[in-house]
Amino acid sequence: MTRIKPVEPSKAQGKSRELLETVKKQMGSVPNIFKGFANSPAVLEFYLAQSKALADGDLDPKLRETIAVTLASINQCDYCVSAHTYLGKKAGIAPSELAANLEGRSEDAKTGTALRFARAVADTRGRIEDNDLKRVRDAGFSEGEIVEIIAHVGMNLFTNYFNNVARTEIDFPHVDTAQRASAA
Repeated sequence: MTRIKPVEPSKAQGKSRELLETVKKQMGSVPNIFKGFANSPAVLEFYLAQSKALADGDLDPKLRETIAVTLASINQCDYCVSAHTYLGKKAGIAPSELAANLEGRSEDAKTGTALRFARAVADTRGRIEDNDLKRVRDAGFSEGEIVEIIAHVGMNLFTNYFNNVARTEIDFPHVDTAQRASAA
């Protein structure tokens, strides 16, 4: 059961209503995560601005989704695993790659290096080893791309934690992190 009450777009007021209308125009519907964020117009605005800024960055959209799937799996966030698996499929990521991402792996060596780096950043709370940074650089990532990977870690930790606390109702095809853990 949801622990933070979602704000229905028809009942939203002020800035939250305006932002939810924007989400609906862009996505065709308002996913439940945004309804939860709408309890605080500041949080909803922050998330949308951060998402847009990173979407305009240098990282490939497929890499952004693989990072999101991996971190959601690590943090056992069924909502985020489900959402990003769906979005990853829409972005053209193969089901076998998404399955590997759930375990923090990739079929592509460079992507795998990025995922291991993202996981190291999350697991160590940013206190990575010099070798972690060397590996991601050696894989061909620029300083800007490395900074963006770190930003994606931060953004995904926020959404994972929010959805785990809120127990946001999943409104994407469901992927259960417990099933993934038992299959590993």
